[in-house]
Amino acid sequence: MCGTCGCGSENNGPTILKPGEEKHEHSHDEHHHHHEGHSHSHEKEHRHHHDDHSHSHDHSHKHKILAIEQDILQNNQILAARNRGYFEAKNIFALNMVSSPGSGKTSILESTLANLKEDIPFYVIEGDQQTLNDANRIDALNIPVIQINTGKGCHLESDMVFEAVKRLNIEDNAILMIENVGNLVCPSMFDLGESKRVVIISTTEGEDKPIKYPDMFHTSDICIINKIDLLPYVNIDVQKLKNYALQVNPNLQFFEVSATTGEGMEAWYKWLKDNMHPS
Repeated sequence: MCGTCGCGSENNGPTILKPGEEKHEHSHDEHHHHHEGHSHSHEKEHRHHHDDHSHSHDHSHKHKILAIEQDILQNNQILAARNRGYFEAKNIFALNMVSSPGSGKTSILESTLANLKEDIPFYVIEGDQQTLNDANRIDALNIPVIQINTGKGCHLESDMVFEAVKRLNIEDNAILMIENVGNLVCPSMFDLGESKRVVIISTTEGEDKPIKYPDMFHTSDICIINKIDLLPYVNIDVQKLKNYALQVNPNLQFFEVSATTGEGMEAWYKWLKDNMHPS
């Protein structure tokens, strides 16, 4: 469960699938029939308690939420450190790719894989709430890929990545691309043990995204500005976007690209090659 937004639960946990695998599901009635009879009495009891002790209940409830969030984030950090140690031991360059939906994250990933797969061994973890659509797109390029469906969850967590990595059997000296769930809020809080975090924003999203979602840009190392082929048709000042991002994170490195036309992608490819085996 996410302590910030409450997404996810024990009954809506992640499923980790390779293309062609199917998820086994139980019926809703099978798991929740018993709880239907319980809910009414609980609601009556809760309403009575709330009427009598509204202030103390609200105060304790907030403290409980905060404690849960702290426990979740602390546990995630511990498991992220495990992932990082594993990646470093095998010289795996792991990238956590984050963005809002529709930024072109998967298109950038596809172009990168198609152009570099003969030179670099790639592995991919795809994160989405549902479907194997993106994993199937990567599988069509003959790249080892596994899908994490988070259910109601709005981000990947380090334990999910660890389980997926075990199934991928990643060789040494490779690049692991982790495509996170499309969301600029919660994924910023969850370290996956990655080597670098790459935030992707498109020219259609507006130049103020970095100051609307500062935590994501603050925790990222690279900012890819995608869809620059649309600049003649959209009202955006790319330099202003960069200035906003640098206000949040002065160390951000930018790449201006078009995954559709290929413009600017060579600089991104060079960065990948140079950082895969840093001197």
